[in-house]
Amino acid sequence: MEESKRTVSCGKHEVTGCGCAGNGKGNGKFLNPTPMLDKLESGPWPSFISGFKQLAERTKKPMLRGVMDQLEYSYNTRMGYWKGGLVTVEGYGAGIITRYSMIKDKFPEAAQFHTMRIQPAPGLHYNTKMLRGLCDIWEKYGSGIITLHGQTGDIMLQGIEQDKVQECFDELNQNGWDLGGAGAGMRTGVSCIGPARCDNACYDNLNLHMKALKYYVGQVHRPEWNYKLKFKFSACPNDCTNSIMRSDLALVGTWKDDIQVDRDEVKAFVADKGIDTVVNNVINLCPTRAISLKDGEMDISTKDCVRCMHCINVMPKALSPGKERGVALLMGGKNTLKVGVNMGSLIVPFMKMQSDEDVEEFLDLIDEIIDWWDDHGLDHERIGETIERVGLKQFLEGVGIDHDINQVSRPRDNPYFKAKY
Repeated sequence: MEESKRTVSCGKHEVTGCGCAGNGKGNGKFLNPTPMLDKLESGPWPSFISGFKQLAERTKKPMLRGVMDQLEYSYNTRMGYWKGGLVTVEGYGAGIITRYSMIKDKFPEAAQFHTMRIQPAPGLHYNTKMLRGLCDIWEKYGSGIITLHGQTGDIMLQGIEQDKVQECFDELNQNGWDLGGAGAGMRTGVSCIGPARCDNACYDNLNLHMKALKYYVGQVHRPEWNYKLKFKFSACPNDCTNSIMRSDLALVGTWKDDIQVDRDEVKAFVADKGIDTVVNNVINLCPTRAISLKDGEMDISTKDCVRCMHCINVMPKALSPGKERGVALLMGGKNTLKVGVNMGSLIVPFMKMQSDEDVEEFLDLIDEIIDWWDDHGLDHERIGETIERVGLKQFLEGVGIDHDINQVSRPRDNPYFKAKY
């Protein structure tokens, strides 16, 4: 492989041979000097630059060298130089994030650096054979850079040229992999480990994730909505997928009845850790003061419990979720776009999710919600932003959901109201 001789101006120096190449970790003959990027390797934390350099030196792929050069240039000019476009495979309209360089004349090796989104299994279950096969195919056609996992939950295969995309997808597909979501449609969704390994799971989130993914597979592959829509499935209120902050439709496991208390395990915990530990680390840290000790027995007031999971996490042998389990549906979680960061708002406090009939009822409700959003939402507007704009009351009436006191985030500040006679 012939060494690149390109010289890049950073505004202060000529990068090639400017004498400020930093520590030069992994920066052998194949790579050009990148003094700005070298500084990112000097901190106490692992650096993506070190990994990038090692991969580039091992594979000798010009694309990686070009991306490093362009990134160095971006850091010096304080500007980004990637633009979008459209790259697809046969039968799909989504799943590939396009990255074309705006300065390909300066960095021809980085002219294209597209990302393929690959669907993971619910709960992110893999075996080594699957992952080795995925890595082999990706190194054959792409850069070799893999991110596990993106915001939606997909496996992100970063760095491929357009003329290799179809062939790469065909081989991935033959090995059981499929493209994930991208664009204005249903995204792949993500679920925590759930009942596969977690004793606190309040519903089979892996099963619901799979059925929802199959039900909306057309909208995943061929976007047709106002904007993107993300599912996340957390099996208990610990919300290990961070669904309330990161998804438009958050399914969080919960329960309706009392927390289950194993009296013998409570006594064993007190004997082992001491009463002060129970008082200071459990009772006093309950956000609603729902826990008390009466005659040495732990008492939990169900009407005051907000399902924060703290007591169960501290005393997992003694306490566990109630027996009447299901899901809560929260909507509108998202990061900054039009109206800033939103957390999901509680829409349905409790739904059973035990049978196929429960799943069908849930999917029918989501269809109603999507239809309402399709009618009332603006282009490039997330569903939470639509609800914020038109009001929660109008949304609930539009999709046929009854008002519930649990949907009130806080009481009114203003005690005055206008009475209608």
